[in-house]
Amino acid sequence: MVSSRPATRAASKLRAEISARARLHIVTGKGGTGKTTVAAALAFALANAGRKVLLVEVEGRQAIAQLFDVAALPYQEVRLTTAPSGGSLWGLAIDAEQAMIEYLDMFYGLKRSARGLKRMGAVDFVTTLAPGLRDVLLTGKVKEAVTRTDSDGHPAYDAVVLDGPPTGRIAKFLDATKEVASLTKFGPINRQSDGVITLLHGPRTVVHLVTLLEEMPVQETLDAAAELAGLGFQLGVVVVNRARPALVTDGQLGTDGVDLPVLKAGLRKARVPVAHATAFAHEMADYAQRQQLQVENSLRLDALSVPRIELPDLNPPVELGELNELAGYFLEGDR
Repeated sequence: MVSSRPATRAASKLRAEISARARLHIVTGKGGTGKTTVAAALAFALANAGRKVLLVEVEGRQAIAQLFDVAALPYQEVRLTTAPSGGSLWGLAIDAEQAMIEYLDMFYGLKRSARGLKRMGAVDFVTTLAPGLRDVLLTGKVKEAVTRTDSDGHPAYDAVVLDGPPTGRIAKFLDATKEVASLTKFGPINRQSDGVITLLHGPRTVVHLVTLLEEMPVQETLDAAAELAGLGFQLGVVVVNRARPALVTDGQLGTDGVDLPVLKAGLRKARVPVAHATAFAHEMADYAQRQQLQVENSLRLDALSVPRIELPDLNPPVELGELNELAGYFLEGDR
């Protein structure tokens, strides 16, 4: 749902590959692929499209705060930025212990008792002893943010973007509530569990996969896509992050590598000392090899019947201005 809040500038339009129906965007990827940056860029794009957006993290790394260069986020929603279109971006770092206290208060009125348990270390003990419970609490809080409404009955947020766990454990994270639901046949826990399951498996939720065009990230992406689809989750887009441009053409490399005389002639024409020719030749050969690997891994991704969006190669750490640049790749006409 697009917010009706007044805009100061015409809102940008999301690319067709980004589901207009989705209100929960889950972003996952192998560690090191830049999934947090991609999640933030997508959230930025949604805000530029005139929406009120909540960007959520669940891994306790305070990655959102680092990315936006703000103080560590408390267990409450904090405004990160306002878009010229009138949209806004908010951040939330979900803490499992705080979520458990909130959960016990919401369904059983046990906030004071829960705080006592926290002081004793019992909450941390329970969530550590049962890692699945931690995931249930985290996804439950995400569901609450997605379904919460204002006093006028409108959704509190037009979209929620979750910087989720890596591909190696995303399926288990998202399906943890199913295991709990099977143990509780009635009561508030059962109703909450059913609500989480319905949201995560429904048309309002999509899972986006972030990868680099390298062997291991691509393989994990293929494996995760198959597992998630098999469990009934709706896939969104594959985001190829840090894609290198094709700079070396077939004619620039022969069977024996770079033609040094031709390269030296080019350097003279560009008024670059020919003493650098050998170093340039090594760099060109290395780049060409990486470029070919990108092509091969891109072809492997063709096995997925999922839309693909490519982001340029920006060296981390990504600055706020660069994050806004990346957001443009999720918008029509902004690339």
